[in-house]
Amino acid sequence: MSLKSFGAKLFAKYISSQIKSWSSRPEDIQLKVFKMLISEGRKTKFGKDHNFDKIERFKDLFENVPIQDYEELKPYVDRVVDGEEDVLWPGKPLYFAKTSGTTSGAKYIPLTKESIPYHTNAARNAILCYISETGNSSFVDGKMIFLQGSPELKKKNGIHFGRLSGIVAHFVPNYLQKNRLPSWETNSIDDWNEKIDAIVEETYDQDMTIISGIPSWVQTYFEKLYQKTGKTIGELFPNLQLFIYGGVNYEPYRSKFENLIGKSVDSIELYPASEGFFAFQDTRNEEGMLLQLDSGMFYEFIRADEFFDKNPEILTIGDVEVGINYVMVISTNAGLWRYNVGDTVMFTNTKPYRLKVSGRIKHFTSAFGEHVIAQEVEKSIITASEEFEVQINEFTVAPQINPIEGLPYHEWFVEFEKEPEDLDAFRKRVDELLQKQNAYYNDLIKGNMLRTLVITKVPKNGFQEYMKSVGKLGGQNKVPRLSNDRKIADELEKQI
Repeated sequence: MSLKSFGAKLFAKYISSQIKSWSSRPEDIQLKVFKMLISEGRKTKFGKDHNFDKIERFKDLFENVPIQDYEELKPYVDRVVDGEEDVLWPGKPLYFAKTSGTTSGAKYIPLTKESIPYHTNAARNAILCYISETGNSSFVDGKMIFLQGSPELKKKNGIHFGRLSGIVAHFVPNYLQKNRLPSWETNSIDDWNEKIDAIVEETYDQDMTIISGIPSWVQTYFEKLYQKTGKTIGELFPNLQLFIYGGVNYEPYRSKFENLIGKSVDSIELYPASEGFFAFQDTRNEEGMLLQLDSGMFYEFIRADEFFDKNPEILTIGDVEVGINYVMVISTNAGLWRYNVGDTVMFTNTKPYRLKVSGRIKHFTSAFGEHVIAQEVEKSIITASEEFEVQINEFTVAPQINPIEGLPYHEWFVEFEKEPEDLDAFRKRVDELLQKQNAYYNDLIKGNMLRTLVITKVPKNGFQEYMKSVGKLGGQNKVPRLSNDRKIADELEKQI
């Protein structure tokens, strides 16, 4: 055992004990975070505008600050971007994580000296929990690849900005730098296809032990490695032990990955976002990711089926239940106040609090009142794919309200790696599984308001071409699983 491997085991034991300490006191920890946030918020212009001097209890926050998304918070963010101090958080942020916006163009999410450590330490802590649980630390001596955005940053009014993953790259500890791939120069390439090719050239002959990235883009990397060498990933990287991912459900990709790798590899799931690093998988023995309750973020939860009501019930951590779909709202030490992240989550455990991402509150299909969510479509297609020995690269679902003939339906655009022998039987099975999960959808089918779903096959690399056409190829970008309109569907149809 190397000195680095031995040190990793000791550090893992220490961090694991710290995590168990705060995760065992959820309500006390969240109250402590709440008081800290309000105390700092009183020093800001946002706090003065929203009566923070009168906020003592959770209820006071709910009454004085409305739930808001980026568009509603944007007037304050614009002032921060313009260089004004003490607007959302005391002083100025260290960075802006720049992301693609919706109606207002680019979004600038502030990162402060208080929030940055939680972004940078969460993935590390996930790996340390894995080491603590399994006793395996040998992979720390091998090469580690992180498929991410460019670390090249720009400057605006004295504050650097760029992709979150590129910003975090500046905080990789020195003891990991020599193990880290790709090189700084390769990571800085803007064109994603060119970048992947360069990464392949730089890594195909290395002793890779950890690979991290969004599954769809890691899959592209694996396929290009195979094209270059004619070898499986397991043959190229015999010591590959760990795949770290976030952003999307890995299960639809798992069978394809194991086929490309040639063996089963342990995985760790993360829940990162520009607004905060919310959760990470702390154990392989339980479903879900551990919610980061002691990371400068105060959480609120609203049942998804009540979210658009006039006065939905606001829940804090002690009120949530397992198995219910919630919209997550955050207040953070980066100056986001009652911010609707847009994600829906579902708790899998409350001792400690573990959750899984169930979808996006804006990414659903409910053109007919069925409110189908991402978790339901993913579970349906994963189960059917296992039963029919099918492999899928990517998929998305959209409503077809005005078909040329017959009843309306859900249209599933699927890019198969390995197609089912009987596509119609596969289609019927996916629909049957969806009906079992969603009573509203089942009622619409049984009541002859909808016909069963239709599968439209997307050609190889069709989703990549779509992402390229909308300027979201590579990095942390991902295809929405569901839409309530046909914007994505219309673009995909151009390729068919």
